[in-house]
Amino acid sequence: MLRPQLSIDEWAEEFKRATVGLASMDIQTISYQESAQRMRDLLKTGLLRNTDLNKRPDRFFLAHRLLAQHAPKLGPGFWIRFTVHYNLCAGTVLGLGNEEQIKELDEWQEKGLLGCFSLTEKLAGVNSGLVVNTQAHWDSRTQTFNLTSPSHGAAKNWISQGLVADRTVVVADLMIEGKPHGPHAFVVNLRDNGQVLPDLDNASIAFSNVKLPKSALLNRFADIEGDKYVQKVEGMPVFHMIGQRLFTGRVAVAQAALEFRKSLFDMTKSYADSKKCWSPTGELSLSSIPQLKDIFIENRKSLDTLEAFVGKCEKQLSDCLTSGSLPSLQLVNAIAVAKVKAVEDSIDFCHRLQNDVGSYALMAGTGFEQKDFLTCCKFAEGDSRILMQKMSRDKIKQYEKKPPTPEQIQADEEAKVAASLLERLAADAKATGNKQEAWDKNWKLVYALADVIMNKTMESYMSRS
Repeated sequence: MLRPQLSIDEWAEEFKRATVGLASMDIQTISYQESAQRMRDLLKTGLLRNTDLNKRPDRFFLAHRLLAQHAPKLGPGFWIRFTVHYNLCAGTVLGLGNEEQIKELDEWQEKGLLGCFSLTEKLAGVNSGLVVNTQAHWDSRTQTFNLTSPSHGAAKNWISQGLVADRTVVVADLMIEGKPHGPHAFVVNLRDNGQVLPDLDNASIAFSNVKLPKSALLNRFADIEGDKYVQKVEGMPVFHMIGQRLFTGRVAVAQAALEFRKSLFDMTKSYADSKKCWSPTGELSLSSIPQLKDIFIENRKSLDTLEAFVGKCEKQLSDCLTSGSLPSLQLVNAIAVAKVKAVEDSIDFCHRLQNDVGSYALMAGTGFEQKDFLTCCKFAEGDSRILMQKMSRDKIKQYEKKPPTPEQIQADEEAKVAASLLERLAADAKATGNKQEAWDKNWKLVYALADVIMNKTMESYMSRS
């Protein structure tokens, strides 16, 4: 077991040594079972504990960054496997579980048990948020839950690691005497001694009256007492607590996108520095070609800014995790901006680099063939476009209540773009009688407003001490 007194730098070196074999992993031939076994072996080292999201968030986030450095060679697979277990599955138990349930995470670690997260449903789709039709019916006679998928569309789908996981956290609508109490989380065994339990279809997971003990409900904030639903902490809906995993995930995804981009640029620059090109005045390195030289400089400046911003978000979120407090609305908004900006800027810069570096970008082993990693980042923990839509909707609602003044429009870019969008929305909604149609028609201006909001948020956030 790792000595807890290690400094973060010493710990990072230990983690690198434990994961160095990933860099040489042949992703073309390795099976998902073999990849899962590597994850189990990493779990058993205890380098990163299942409880470190709360106890040592610095290690949690650093581990995600270090693994993302392998992504130009490995693609997204192992990083996703890692974050699904540590953030979505174990992190939800940490956030919603009682003391006994959290202690079980140590047993998972010792045995190398892998977890997955069963939230998204087939009918709802990946962009729907917390739309949950799976049901957990409380049976007062047996004091158990009946977990069931009432329709084909209610089956859990797109469950990363679902084919090999031993445990899953299932989000289901808690039903007591026919009354729904909203999404709640349950820990469910998928396997016993390596064998798949009955009534479960992994990867796409459906439930047919699966009996769960009362202890399966992660009940830190809500429970069943005397067959009645009890909210233990006033003003703390379980629905909101399930969403907490989005915040840690968004920071980790933002950092992963930046690490992938950094590694890809480093690999490409190393090649470009040594690649000689003919010129009328003698040989030049490929990296001295004006467009490449410029993109390397521009990328470094952008990376420095984004790493500082995301790092500040991580620090403040880590303080919340260790203290057990909820992040402020300002921090929540900043984390959303961090996720979108880090991912979208990384996609843009890597695409530009690919198109400027020449035939090198077509070769295997250069990292460009793994750019799907960034696509996964774009859709993970809240699709970037949907987050931008929300930013604009929230801002428009504010301005509808208190329209920007002419002075604001003259002096502030956000007020100027918002005023233009408000004017067009009003005219188009009046013409069609359909507000959503008006919103969709002006989608370019919607995203333009989101861009202005994000730039303003970053500038404001970084100016604070």
